[in-house]
Amino acid sequence: MCTLSVVIPAYNEENGIAEIMERVLSIRPALRKVGIDDLELLVVDDGSKDNTAVIAQKIADQDDNVVIIKHEVNKGYGGALKTGFSRAKGELIGFLDADGTYPPEYFPLLCEQALNGADLVIGSRMAGEQSQMPATRRVGNIFFAGLLTMLGWQKITDSASGMRVVKREILTQIYPLPNGLNLTPVMSTRAVHEGIRMCEIPIPYSERIGRSKLSVIRDGLLFLQSMVWTVMAYNPVRVLGIMGLAGVFLALLSIFGLIVARLSGDTTIGPWGVAALFAGMVAGVTGVALFALGATSNYLVSLFYKKNIRQGLFGKPIFKKPLESRFGLLGSITFLAGLVLSIVSLTLGISGWEIERLWLYLLGSAMMILVGVQLILYWALMRVLEDLSQRELLIRQDLNG
Repeated sequence: MCTLSVVIPAYNEENGIAEIMERVLSIRPALRKVGIDDLELLVVDDGSKDNTAVIAQKIADQDDNVVIIKHEVNKGYGGALKTGFSRAKGELIGFLDADGTYPPEYFPLLCEQALNGADLVIGSRMAGEQSQMPATRRVGNIFFAGLLTMLGWQKITDSASGMRVVKREILTQIYPLPNGLNLTPVMSTRAVHEGIRMCEIPIPYSERIGRSKLSVIRDGLLFLQSMVWTVMAYNPVRVLGIMGLAGVFLALLSIFGLIVARLSGDTTIGPWGVAALFAGMVAGVTGVALFALGATSNYLVSLFYKKNIRQGLFGKPIFKKPLESRFGLLGSITFLAGLVLSIVSLTLGISGWEIERLWLYLLGSAMMILVGVQLILYWALMRVLEDLSQRELLIRQDLNG
């Protein structure tokens, strides 16, 4: 016997709460056809100032499977959902908004996917069905879905959908979740990195009943911040590594431009050249530091999750063979190359070469030495962290002979 518990968070939704509740209750026959024996509906009134709770209670008085939960103060969209999750009795837990934008008639299809093996089924508003989503929000959802796809290395079309079905048993894997509107993108991000079996089902999306509570700019920034920090908790090098590689790329562009100018016989640079050189040096050193910090942080994360870093952490690495494994070699080569260049440049300077011919080489050698030292230090730190991450495994091997 399988039960679906549907949670509806509601805050000042007196104009639409009755309709969405009736629509949810009307899907019982369709649920039975896919193998769902019972339906429980939980409405969480999140401190509404209007008649939302009164209207919802009238429907609950007529149906024993409808539960009304009241928050004395507003806890937020995520807080209301989590209250509903904690009170739900079903093996499957679904949720959708109270404003009529999501179609509860699609719950049977989502549940069918859950019964066929998916742990989290997302109703995607961006996967082909008719959508009345405003253009600004559509652009935002495309951006966030693309961001999660890039950071999690798994194709996602709608990271912030508010209509989902999740198996109760995996809640502990995707917790903790925030209390705000950013619950859904954080849930998606955690699910991707926890290896949760996910699938998306195209659903239509309608205009909401009443005024939207979503602020495109404020909540968009909240979504971005939440997703990035959640990824950082699982796979820091995915975020810091990409930023670091971007910095190194800018530095290489700057170096290439200077080399071309040098080969053409121009030994002086103007204001724009100075600016490019300054930006390139800052971007290069910062880029190497960010990538190395991200790689090192992955070793710390592996200690927390008790995973061997060599087995991979939460998604595919940026490179086929982790670049950090060569930090020691790369650092030594860079350091020695910088040292040799500096010795040659200083020797030429003592021999009478003008500083105009040597300053770029001296500057480049100093940067190479500093980057080389950075890489060597991070390599040494990662070796220590790797040994710590393997300590328990090595102890068991020694005890077993």
